[in-house]
Amino acid sequence: MTVLVTGVAGFIGAAVAAALLARGEAVVGVDDLNGYYDPQLKRDRLARLAGDFAFIAQDFGDAAALDAALAGHGFDRIVHLGAQAGVGHSLIDPYSYVRSNLAGHLNLLEVARRRQVGHFVYASSSSVYGANARLPFAVADRADHPVSLYAATKRADELMSESYAHLFRIPMTGLRFFTVYGPWGRPDMAMWKFIDAVLRGRPIQLYNAGRMRRDFTYIDDIVAGVLAALDRPPAGHAIHNLGNHRAEDLLRVVALIEAATGCPAIRELLPMQPGDVPATYADIAATTAALGWAPTTSIDDGVPAFVDWFRGYSGL
Repeated sequence: MTVLVTGVAGFIGAAVAAALLARGEAVVGVDDLNGYYDPQLKRDRLARLAGDFAFIAQDFGDAAALDAALAGHGFDRIVHLGAQAGVGHSLIDPYSYVRSNLAGHLNLLEVARRRQVGHFVYASSSSVYGANARLPFAVADRADHPVSLYAATKRADELMSESYAHLFRIPMTGLRFFTVYGPWGRPDMAMWKFIDAVLRGRPIQLYNAGRMRRDFTYIDDIVAGVLAALDRPPAGHAIHNLGNHRAEDLLRVVALIEAATGCPAIRELLPMQPGDVPATYADIAATTAALGWAPTTSIDDGVPAFVDWFRGYSGL
C-alpha cells in the first residue's frame, strides 16, 4: 500500500510518515517547506525518513501545480496533515489560512475523489470546540462558535469532508488533535517556547496569568491514533478526538519543565490573548470504542523526554 502524506515535513506529518515507513508501507510526501517557522527543522525531519519514500516539494494550495506534481505517483490512501497552523498567526495573516486550510483542503478532497482512494484521513483540531464551556469536549458537542479564524477553517474542513463522503462515497476520518507536543515539535507552540526560554534564562509568557488548562498529548500517542484511524475506514465520515483525556494545569507543566531542565522559570503574567480558550479536555470514549486506541504517555514522562530531545537538538 502507498499513502500520500501532506505536511510530511511537519511535526505530526514527519512522525506519521516515519511510522508508516517503519511498518513497510510506501509514502509519497508533500510539503512546501514554507517559512512559517525555520525550514531547517523541516529538512532535518525529512532527513530521518528512510524506506520507500518519495518527497514532493509543492504547495497543495495550488490545485493545478499539485495535480501536475502528483501525476507520476500512485497511492491508495491519503493522510492530509498539512495546514497553516496556529491560532495567533491567523490574526496576522488570515489569507494564508484560506489558501492552505480551505482551498488546500478542497484540493486534496478533489484528489481523493478523482483517485477514488480507499480512505481519506485528515487533521482537524480541538480549536473547533471554540467557546464550548462543557468539559470534556465530546465530538457530539456543537462546534459552531469558533473563536479564531484557524478554528473556523478547521470546522469548515470537517463540513466539506462530510459533503464529499456523502456525495462520492469516500471513507473519511477527521481527527481533532489536542495540544500535541514532544520531540521534533513546533517552535511556535507553548511547550517548545517554554523549554527554550527556561534554558536560555528568558521569561516565559503565561496568558491569563497562567490560569490555563490544556490536554497535552504526546506525539507517539498521536501517531498511534492516526494509524489506528487509517487502518479502520468508516462507512462514511467519522470524526474522533485524539487527546490525553486530562486537562493539565499550565503551571504544573511549567514546574515539570523546571524539574527536567534544572532551571527556574521566569514568569511573565499576561492577559488572555484573542482567539484563545481557558481550557481544553478531550472526551476519548468514542474514539477508544471505535479505534481501540488510548494514550499511554503522561506529561510526567512526556515533558522530560521532550526536554532531553530539545537539549540534544538545540545544543542548550
